[in-house]
Amino acid sequence: MAQLAAEAKDYRLPTDVIPTHYDVKILTDLENLRFEGVVNIQLQVKKETTKIVLNSLELSLGEVVLSSSGDASSGDAQDAVAREFDAVQQRAIFTFAKALPAGSTAQLTISFDAPITDHMMGYYKSTGGADGKTIYALTQFQPTSARRAFPCWDEPALKATFAITMVSRKDSVNISNMPAASEGPYDPEHSESDSWLAKKMTSLPDASEWKVTKFQTTPPMSTYLIAYANGPFEYVESSYTSPLSGKVRPLRFYVTADCIPQARFAIDTIARIMPVYEQMYDVEYPLPKLDLLGSSDFDLGGMENWGLIVGRNVWLLYDESSNNIQHKKDVASMVGHEVAHMWFGDITTMEWWDNLYLNEGELMGDKVILGTIWPEWNSDSEFLSTSFMRARSLDCKLSSHPVEVECPDANKILQIFDALSYAKAGSVLRMLSSYVGEERFMQGVSLYLKKHTYKNTVTKDLWEGIQAATGVDIPKMMDNWIKEMGYPVITVTEKEGGIRVRQDRFLETGPAEPKDNETIWVAPLSLLTVFEDGTPVLDKDILLDEREKFIPLDTSRPFKLNGGTTGFFAVRYSAARLAKLGEQATAPNSPFTVSDRIGLVLDAFALAKAGYAPLSSALGLVSSLKGETEYFVLDTIATNLSAIISTWYEHPHVVELLNAFRSDLFSPLVKRLGYEHSEADSPNVLQLRASAIEQAALAGDSSVIEQLKSRFDHFLQTGDVSKIPSHLSNIAFRIGVQEGGKPEWELVKSVAAQPKHPGQGLSAMLALGASRDRALAEATFAFILDGARNQDVLYYARGLQRNSETRRLLAEKTKAHFPALEKRFAGTFNMTRWIQTSFETLSTEEDYKATAEFFEGRDTSGYDMALKQALDNIQARATWIKRSTDELVRWLEQRS
Repeated sequence: MAQLAAEAKDYRLPTDVIPTHYDVKILTDLENLRFEGVVNIQLQVKKETTKIVLNSLELSLGEVVLSSSGDASSGDAQDAVAREFDAVQQRAIFTFAKALPAGSTAQLTISFDAPITDHMMGYYKSTGGADGKTIYALTQFQPTSARRAFPCWDEPALKATFAITMVSRKDSVNISNMPAASEGPYDPEHSESDSWLAKKMTSLPDASEWKVTKFQTTPPMSTYLIAYANGPFEYVESSYTSPLSGKVRPLRFYVTADCIPQARFAIDTIARIMPVYEQMYDVEYPLPKLDLLGSSDFDLGGMENWGLIVGRNVWLLYDESSNNIQHKKDVASMVGHEVAHMWFGDITTMEWWDNLYLNEGELMGDKVILGTIWPEWNSDSEFLSTSFMRARSLDCKLSSHPVEVECPDANKILQIFDALSYAKAGSVLRMLSSYVGEERFMQGVSLYLKKHTYKNTVTKDLWEGIQAATGVDIPKMMDNWIKEMGYPVITVTEKEGGIRVRQDRFLETGPAEPKDNETIWVAPLSLLTVFEDGTPVLDKDILLDEREKFIPLDTSRPFKLNGGTTGFFAVRYSAARLAKLGEQATAPNSPFTVSDRIGLVLDAFALAKAGYAPLSSALGLVSSLKGETEYFVLDTIATNLSAIISTWYEHPHVVELLNAFRSDLFSPLVKRLGYEHSEADSPNVLQLRASAIEQAALAGDSSVIEQLKSRFDHFLQTGDVSKIPSHLSNIAFRIGVQEGGKPEWELVKSVAAQPKHPGQGLSAMLALGASRDRALAEATFAFILDGARNQDVLYYARGLQRNSETRRLLAEKTKAHFPALEKRFAGTFNMTRWIQTSFETLSTEEDYKATAEFFEGRDTSGYDMALKQALDNIQARATWIKRSTDELVRWLEQRS
């Protein structure tokens, strides 16, 4: 095909002709690792044309036939007289001799074939099973890879119905979005003799060994949500009864046989949450069934294909005997998030990828659901200590982007699956929900879903639904949070009779210049005050919708802005007020919740990094919280202390002083809580114990390290891993490799290859990079290049990244092997994440210059956002070191 240059302004497909229905037939040959098929596409002609433009990528295309009667065998059928291919925009352009008249219908028939590779995009192979050699094929189409499996209009707004037919060997299992309408041997008596299927089955030397599975036709849906798979799958099953209609829907979780014992929790979770989602949205799940498929090779954590959710085994399988509360929560969260998409994204789909957050915003149900079913997990506080913090950390960079961001091509689309589209979107929707009230917020969401069922939406559609339910001017309040990058720092100045509050854009490098400080956000201040009798009162009605504002207030009594930490902004108090807040936070009957304390810690460290306050003020706040018993507060402290130690990693004296401070916080908790879980432990205690042991070990507590080494040595000598329960596997494996040599490294490598359960494998992958021996670190990188699964490479790389002895080696090796890595990860989510992992934790001006120079002159279009963010991160760390080292050392030495 001829190569055409694409103009950036034409990044959307022309709509002269649009699809209404696809009939897709796919033959999967797992023995020879090829697939082939034919697609018959029913078309509506909007404008007279002789050209048809659609997406196709890495497919060999055979016959291309257009029929205006809808019958490719009819007399009016015409072959394409010209074929062209736009490599940049991934399009096929077919020209026909006879024009299609406006207002008519037509059918386009295209045959195709391609190899089944391990690319993790399109229709690809995964290898798993008990022997690690079981091969199966599955799809991953989000965001722009349906075009790798069959020619199509691969844009979310061009919805159509789909009828999928799969041809496969008879001893394998076929699954797709819809239930099977029929399955069995090929029946020539009920097939057209000259059809693609008839010709294909006749050509097979062993046609009796093959079967044909025809699936029911889908409702209108986007191409990226289509899914199918073929392989030796088994399943566990359940069902749920719709509270809205009384219908009973089957649920299945398909995996390879070895995974069946660990599949029960995920499918039971779906059975529990489906009725709750239906009641919450007041919209019934519309498909006849919902399946889950676990894969050994998957580019994302999970994918919300309508009726057939697909995910990585490590995030879907749970070993009930492990008693690993964090992994259990991770599986429930993954399942809850993907099931929420059955409404957000599937029933109603964003019009284009610039509105990805309408699908992915992390408050569209999944966190609410987990809090409803497992209130003891305190999912809102977990959201703050994870997603909220990640979003704030990214959005305070000049290289951030708005939640609603232009996406002109596939390269840009792949890069926006980040903490802004997910976590910032979820955070600002959480803020809105708190302001208008969760019940009214969900009523608005329900109105939005009902109005746009099977349709595509943009931001204003969601705002209209919530506005109709609340009467609040939602666009006025929310547009700047979605359409502009960044967020404010709200400075509190105490005056006679009250406080003056002022908003300015918050940047991690310090006060914003006027050109970067033009946005005025409408910020719900959620002012928490306390009556004379000690009763806390939360005023949610105060909005800061101007640069500055005076609020009457009795400052002699406790007060705090951003009560519940629902607002997506930082709050800057005077040093004296911050000290008082620390005292009040730990006082008996404190008015401040767990979420309030998390917010105080987050803001203190963020403001210190940006130079708004000395780092000692944040560390002083942490000191005042030394008696804290809530896991999520201590986890927030641990994450921020780790970030400081990581920044100063080449300053041994600073690291030594910080580790002493860290040990003083966490070692007493280890002594109090011990190493073993008990059945009486709450989720808070279970997570706190694991975190305290990890932090004390990383701080160099010799007694904790010796305990972990002893447990690992027992495993090394006997092969018995029972002394390393799942809550200790992360840190025990890490310490084992860190303190050991090649035997320890080899043992952990073998666990990564054949784990007892997925969580154990994840621990081993992260631990392999912990060695202080450069030869073993180089062996780890060599294994990444030649032995690790594509889906797992980032875990091994992160192990090298978090090891201060090997961080530079990772950056050096990435540069040395960049052409191979770029080729391997092209067109996948791994590319941007590899760039970030390799470079973002470097900390000097020299690192910044060397990294920038390495990429100068290269085509960075596939990862430019990640690269700019990594460079910003290096710059911010270098600036922080320059600004705060002397002050940090003084405070730590005086403390000692």
